[in-house]
Amino acid sequence: MATKTHRTVSLGAKAPRDPSNKPNDKAALQAIAQAAIEVELFTIPLYMSSLYSIQGMHQITSAGNDFYQGRLWPGPAPVADPKTPNERAFNTVFSVFIQEMLHLQLASNMATAIGVTPSYTGAPLQSPIHGWTCYSPTCTVIPHIIDLKETSTYKHVKVNTGPLTKEQIELFLAIEQPEELARKEVPPGFRFPHAPFDNWKAGDPLPMFGTIGNMYQCYFDYLNIKYSDGTSLWAEVYDPNGQQNDLFNTSGGAGHPMREFMGFETTVALTYSDIAFQQMGAMMDAITDQGEGSEIRREMLTAVKEKYCASMDALRSDYPSYSDTGALEPSADAVARGRNDHQDHFECFKEVGRYVHEVVLWPEWRKKHGPWTAKDLTTPDYKPPANSKIPSPDQVAAALNELAAPPPGSPDYYTLMSQAAIGAIAGVTTVLDTFWNAQDQANGPISFPYPSMSGSGDRMAICWAVFGKGPDLSIGLEPPVSGTLYHSCQGLDYNPGQTGTNSCAPVAVFHSCRGSNGCHAQGGCGFVQPTTGGGNCKTSTPASGGGGGSCSAGGGCGGPKTSTKLETKTFGGSCNPFAGQAYSAPGDNKCTSFGGCAVPISASQLFPKSGHFQLFGFEKDAQGQWTSVPVKDPLLFAVGDNVHDVAWAAYKTVMKLDPKTPPPQPTLLRLAFPPST
Repeated sequence: MATKTHRTVSLGAKAPRDPSNKPNDKAALQAIAQAAIEVELFTIPLYMSSLYSIQGMHQITSAGNDFYQGRLWPGPAPVADPKTPNERAFNTVFSVFIQEMLHLQLASNMATAIGVTPSYTGAPLQSPIHGWTCYSPTCTVIPHIIDLKETSTYKHVKVNTGPLTKEQIELFLAIEQPEELARKEVPPGFRFPHAPFDNWKAGDPLPMFGTIGNMYQCYFDYLNIKYSDGTSLWAEVYDPNGQQNDLFNTSGGAGHPMREFMGFETTVALTYSDIAFQQMGAMMDAITDQGEGSEIRREMLTAVKEKYCASMDALRSDYPSYSDTGALEPSADAVARGRNDHQDHFECFKEVGRYVHEVVLWPEWRKKHGPWTAKDLTTPDYKPPANSKIPSPDQVAAALNELAAPPPGSPDYYTLMSQAAIGAIAGVTTVLDTFWNAQDQANGPISFPYPSMSGSGDRMAICWAVFGKGPDLSIGLEPPVSGTLYHSCQGLDYNPGQTGTNSCAPVAVFHSCRGSNGCHAQGGCGFVQPTTGGGNCKTSTPASGGGGGSCSAGGGCGGPKTSTKLETKTFGGSCNPFAGQAYSAPGDNKCTSFGGCAVPISASQLFPKSGHFQLFGFEKDAQGQWTSVPVKDPLLFAVGDNVHDVAWAAYKTVMKLDPKTPPPQPTLLRLAFPPST
């Protein structure tokens, strides 16, 4: 496959430089690589918040699964046959949102190829407690790019999360505008920096690039710097051991059988330096051609080259859709992405802007509709099951209404809902800090937290649907207290004197995936993982083996090592169907990055398969550190069992409670949150 870039080196970067500039040049190049990561990451919560402000409902479906037949939950989703303005807008913005995640991957892989260990949780985007400080009602700065007050068309635009309105579309156009248009927006004399930067020293802040396209051009120019002694900056920074991860072009697994982009590579091949160098430029071409504007555009502003578009066959194969009875249907994701990939992001947002006034958003829907009813949460052909293990539509509707209008003395549900969304996003960013860290991956393979990514959308959608406004992402999470054994959900507190009394997981441990829990007992809702650490079929990073490490409660997977293999036994004269891989029970996982996902646990979450759990108790050692201690007898679970009920059974066993002790009634948050698939 061709890897040659079509970019050209800017004139100022062609002249050989004195070798004494090499340390500063290296620092500048690596700082730009980190800035590119931050620019791509900046767009993701921003676009996601507006995406889920669109009014719509979705079903919970998967292959062969009819658990949730006839049920609906608040929040739009891609559709295979978009007809309404809402469906068209969601599909289009969804396609941009997914490509921004691709761009974040490309920027991350490029960074590690030049010796950068990427950061996803620090300034200038976030506070130390995961509050997103880059968005606010008064902010006008696109990080690393430009203060919009310096532009002509967009000087009134604020950089903040919000509903998909005409004003928000203006912000998105300002971010994604093509290079030649962006340069016309600034006053005469505005200086777009060129590489190499004049009088720049390691440790200095980077200049504002003016446009995203110019940032990537400066990136490319620094890669091409050569010195008068015959050396090059590329040779100085090239790292053949950089961590490369792929979420898009990995193929061969049952969950992702085809590579999505046939026309270009989404990882840097680090075997030969010259190939890696060409791929770096080609990845920048892909990013700018798909959305951010490029100086190499000449003929058609709106056309994305075919080689940078995803294969429709691959999208259909990798992202199939199912009915609520588990039958295969046309792929909604393939339609949403495949029909929009040929437009760059600027054109996508321009198109949505033409009919955005027709799109019904949650705020206006809430004002016109009134309280939720069971009818809102069911399809026309819904029939109540004879023996359901999940809350009824009436119960869920009542929970949504009480969250929106709680009685006096109730918790601040809007803040809690906001922090649930923040925790879900932090469940991604905190894992990315290790996912692209070669040393961490060498110590114990880490997989991408897919459930956290989808969980963040669920939580944003519920917040919009309940309150008519998106979550406040700026407030952050409470920091965890060292030495505290946190729990995952309602009633599952393992601390002495707290048995079964807690009403929800502490905000400090709001997260949505096994990869992002911080310590013992922080598992979650039903994406249960093996006691050896779990796996994930959609990432090319190996996912077997460890996953321990330190945590706020002291220690990782400490405690005695023991086999979790279960002897094959007979039940009623037949072979035990639960024999095989042991899983870690929800809320009972032995240490960091094990267990399940989604905090708080949805009251509607059911197990899609059968298995058995190895249970663990938690004790303090002589040094006051928590260790996990295996409990002898396993706990069996079956297809369709309610996850929290099984978690409660595990909890009762570990805590040696009376077997007749009933589980707590689900909280409003647990009732409102949709299950995962």
